[in-house]
Amino acid sequence: MATIEQAVAGGVSFALTDEQRALRELAHEFAEKEIRPKAAEYDEHSTHPADVIAKAHDVGLMNPHVPEEYGGLGLGGFEGVLIGEELCWGCSGIGTAIVANILGALPVLLAGTDEQKGEWLPPLLEEPILCSFALTEPNAGSDVSAIQTTATRHGDDYVLNGSKMFITNAGQAAWLVVFASTDKSQGHRGLSAFIVPTDAEGVVVEQHLDKMGQRATDTSALAFQDVKVPANNRLGEEGEGFKIAMMTLDRTRPGTAAGAVGVARAAFDYAVAYARERTQFGQPIAMNQGVNFLIADMAAEIEAARLLCWQAGWLLDQGENATLQSSYAKRFAADTAMKVTTDAVQVFGGYGYMKEYPVEKLMRDAKLFQIYEGTSQIQRLVIAREIFFPRGD
Repeated sequence: MATIEQAVAGGVSFALTDEQRALRELAHEFAEKEIRPKAAEYDEHSTHPADVIAKAHDVGLMNPHVPEEYGGLGLGGFEGVLIGEELCWGCSGIGTAIVANILGALPVLLAGTDEQKGEWLPPLLEEPILCSFALTEPNAGSDVSAIQTTATRHGDDYVLNGSKMFITNAGQAAWLVVFASTDKSQGHRGLSAFIVPTDAEGVVVEQHLDKMGQRATDTSALAFQDVKVPANNRLGEEGEGFKIAMMTLDRTRPGTAAGAVGVARAAFDYAVAYARERTQFGQPIAMNQGVNFLIADMAAEIEAARLLCWQAGWLLDQGENATLQSSYAKRFAADTAMKVTTDAVQVFGGYGYMKEYPVEKLMRDAKLFQIYEGTSQIQRLVIAREIFFPRGD
């Protein structure tokens, strides 16, 4: 599929640098050779892709955001967008398992002290260990103010009690960033963030959840039973947890949205190939206007979604507030992935509904993009808020 990459003299440019092109090619080649051959099997059996994660770590596709002073590449959000699209073109379940360390570690980058960064970030580069972002609870998804997990101060420690739900990679992670209430009377203003090792006494993986799509990513339910956490593991001050969580999501949504673009692009590729090969009424179904109009809409919507992701990633790398643009990208790309994959199944007809063909998996995978890291409805709320009550007004 064509992508606008030509520089425009005197201003805006959609061109990638040579380094960005090489990074995208590396991610695409990895997806093609290491992810796609295992995607169907790992989806069927909900297999944690430890082997693929290890290979992604070896070639530098994990933790690209870790700054150079801690041994990382120090790549920006835009580069994360490029990686995310390609890996999820291969398989969004495996791709999410690889890139979720960005979500898990970003709170440490954004709010951690130099000592905290020095303790928790370099090990991510030494071996393919995972970390997780533990915000959602059984009764607190979009409504963060409903979080029931508590953190009570006892001398130099906090004691955590509560539970988390739908936490990506949690069943395989070495540590978590857990959001808990240190003052329930303050609602979301009473939330604080803590780094919690998963081998701490009282941390329990209650269940590995059986999902409809993105089945190769471990998604788990957690419980915290009198978990003692040193006060030195708190990120920022008490009450800053909500701000830290929202700052993190603003920065990860473009990459998540790019994953949706990758899924949509994969469905588009399969639909185009099938429409060329499948013959009905004496000609390829690509000649049928009902089919080729579907394909044309897919192409335009994927391109638009990608450009929204690029815009949001670029703005973040300029140090700009990109809350609005991140929500534009997440909402549009997620809904586009759902529409494109559904239409791809339609192009395949009855075969599209069969598991032996790849598009039914893509349709299942696409749905999650409309739910995690803020539902499509939440993105609309964010967009409306930023339009009517922009920050600073």
